[in-house]
Amino acid sequence: MPTEPAILSVRNLVVDVPSAKGTTRLLDGVSLDVYPNEVLGLVGESGSGKSITMLAVMGLLEAPVRLTSGEIWLRGRNIVDLPFNDMRAVRGREMSMIFQDPMTSLNPVLRIGGQIAEIIELHQPSLSSRQVKDRVIELLELVGIPDAARRARQYPNEFSGGMRQRAMIAMAIANDPALLIADEPTTALDVTIQAQVMEVLATARARTGATMILITHDLGLVAEAANRIAVMYGGRIVEESAIQTVFHRPRHPYTVGLLASLPRVTAQRDKLFSIPGQVPDMAQRPGGCVFHPRCGLGKDRPDCRTIVPPLRPVETSHLSACHYAEETPEWARREGAVVEQIIAPSAVSPVEATVTLRVDDLYKDFKVRRARGWGKDILRAVGGISFDIRQGETLGLVGESGCGKSTLGRVILGLHDATEGAVLLKGKNLVGMSARALRPWRREMQVVFQDPYASLDPRMTIAEIIAEPLRINSAYHPERITELLGQVGLSVEAAGRRPAQFSGGQRQRVAIARALALRPELIVLDEAVSALDVSIQAQVINLLKQLQRDLGLAYLFISHDLSVVRHISDRVAVMYLGKIVETGTREQVFDAPCHPYTQALLSAIPNPDPNDARSRRRIILKGDLPNPLRPPSGCTFRTRCFKAQSICAVEEPQLLQRTEAGHLSACHFATPGVPEVPANTIDPAAQTVTA
Repeated sequence: MPTEPAILSVRNLVVDVPSAKGTTRLLDGVSLDVYPNEVLGLVGESGSGKSITMLAVMGLLEAPVRLTSGEIWLRGRNIVDLPFNDMRAVRGREMSMIFQDPMTSLNPVLRIGGQIAEIIELHQPSLSSRQVKDRVIELLELVGIPDAARRARQYPNEFSGGMRQRAMIAMAIANDPALLIADEPTTALDVTIQAQVMEVLATARARTGATMILITHDLGLVAEAANRIAVMYGGRIVEESAIQTVFHRPRHPYTVGLLASLPRVTAQRDKLFSIPGQVPDMAQRPGGCVFHPRCGLGKDRPDCRTIVPPLRPVETSHLSACHYAEETPEWARREGAVVEQIIAPSAVSPVEATVTLRVDDLYKDFKVRRARGWGKDILRAVGGISFDIRQGETLGLVGESGCGKSTLGRVILGLHDATEGAVLLKGKNLVGMSARALRPWRREMQVVFQDPYASLDPRMTIAEIIAEPLRINSAYHPERITELLGQVGLSVEAAGRRPAQFSGGQRQRVAIARALALRPELIVLDEAVSALDVSIQAQVINLLKQLQRDLGLAYLFISHDLSVVRHISDRVAVMYLGKIVETGTREQVFDAPCHPYTQALLSAIPNPDPNDARSRRRIILKGDLPNPLRPPSGCTFRTRCFKAQSICAVEEPQLLQRTEAGHLSACHFATPGVPEVPANTIDPAAQTVTA
C-alpha cells in the first residue's frame, strides 16, 4: 500500500434517484482511494455504477440524481459541499474527465483550438493570447496530432474518431490536473486506434504527473495500463487489489466470472464461461449480497440472501466483499474445469461441406459529389474481393472502421448493388437480379446488426417481431415462434413483451431468433456482440456456436474484436481500404500472420494477463486510414507500414500464397510470425514498435 497521502479518497458514497416506486439507490456506500502516480482501473458490467461514481466525484450529477451522503476528498480537501464557482475552479484545474464519446463532448460549431483555449483561459486568466495559442499547439503536438497549427483551426467533424479522442485528452490535460478520469476512452475505437490513444494517455501522464482512474469493461486494457483494480457490481465495490493479485488470485465470484468470460487471442476454448442472468435493476435490488442471484458459490446459502457482505481484507492489501472469499479459488478451479470441457464437433466438416456462399472478384463503387468544382469522385469501397464460406463454417472478417467490412456485407445481402463481380449463393449468382427475382433468395440470407434495439421495432411484441418475416413469406405458424424462442434460450412468456423490457443480450437473442425464422443457409453477423458486456457477450457467442452445430449454418462474422474472431471463426480474412490483404485458417492468421497490417492488429490486442501484457512489444500504427477517394499508389498500406520500401509505392502486391497452403497475403515482404524491425524503431520505455 502506498505511503503517500491519497490524491482522491471517496468515503461511503451514497447516490439516490427518486422513482415512481420510491427512492432507487444507485451507489451504496462506495469507498476507494487513488494514490499519486498510479492508475486505478474501475471495471464492471454496464449499470454497475462506474460512471455514476466518477460523475459524483466531478460534481456533475444531474437532478433528480443526488448525492445523499458520503465524502469526497481531493488532495486533502472535502469537495462535496463546495459552492458552484469553487467546484468549477476545481474541475479542469485539479481534476478533469475524458468522456466516452468525444463527438458528443466537443462543440460541433467551434474550432478544436478554440475549445482547448477556452479551458486554458478559464483557469489561467493571466496568460496572454499568444501564450494560450502556443499552449494549444503544444498540447495538440503532445497528443500526437500532426500539423497542429492547422488542425487547431478545424472543426470536430474534420477529425477522425481517434483524433477527436486525442483532442479530448489535450483538453483534459491543458491545466496539468492532479487527477485524470478516463471514462471508457477507447470503447468505440478500433484496436489500432485504441493502442494509439492509450499510448497518448501514457505520454500525457508522464508529462503532467497525473494520477488516473481508467473506467472500462475491457479487462485486457486494465491489465496493460493499471496498477490497481476495483471491481464494481450493483453500486458497490466487490473486490480491490493490485492488478497481479486480482487477475491471478481473484477472491470474488463476480471477478472470477468476468475473467473467465473473456475470449483470449492466445488461447482457444470450445465454450466460454458466462455469468448467468444479468445486472439487477437497482429499483429491485436483491437483499443481502447484491450478486447472490447470479452466484454459483453462494447459491442457496442463507447468509448471501440476507446479510450484506462487508468489503474486508482477505490477504494483505486485497479486499473482497464476499462471505466465502476464502472458498473462491477452489470454486474457480471447479468452474474452470467445466469451461474446458470440449463439446462434440459438428457433424458437418467445413472442409468437406458444400459451398454456401462464393464471392468472386466483387467491386462496389460509390459516386461522391465533389466539395469543389463540377462532377463526382469515385469511392471504391470494395475492390476485387473473392472468398467462399462452406456449410457449418464461420469466416471472420476483420479490419479497422472504414475499411469496407460492413459495405461488403450489405452488397452480399443485396442491400447495395454490386458494381462488378459475382455473389453466388448455393451456386446462383445474385448480382444483377431484379428485386422480384431476388426475393425468394433473401430467405436464405439473414443479418444480425450491432445494435439490437435499433433493429427491433419498439412498438411490436417479441412474438410479432419474430413472426413478421414468417408472415411476409406465408410461413407463419404459432408453434414456430415457441420453437425459435427455445432455440435462443428465451422463455415462452417473452413472446408477449416488448424490446424495452429486455436487456441488451436478450434483445440480441431476439434478433437472432428473427434471423433464424426462415431457416436461412447464411447469416451475416455485423458487429453482433461488440455492444455487449463481456459476460453477456460470452452467452451470445456460445449460443451462436451451438446454433451453428445444430443447424449447419454458415456465418460471415464481421468484427473489429480479434479475440472474439479467434474464438468463433474457422477462417479469417483481413481487410484494409476495401481489399483483403491476408486470409487463411484461424491458426494461420493468428499464430503466423504474414502481412504487416495483420501483425499490427494482433500486437495491439489488449491481453488480460498482466505478465504478458507488460512484457510484449507492440506495433503502434501511426495515423488513420488514408482517404479512400485518393488512396496511396502501389500498396495502400505503405503510408503506415514499417516494412515499406520503394517498390511498395509503384507496384501493388497481389493476394497470393506466400507461405503455406491456403494462407494468402498481399505484401511484397510477407514474413510469418513476429516482424523484424530496426532497433531504432523500438521505444524501450513503452516497448512499442513505431510504424
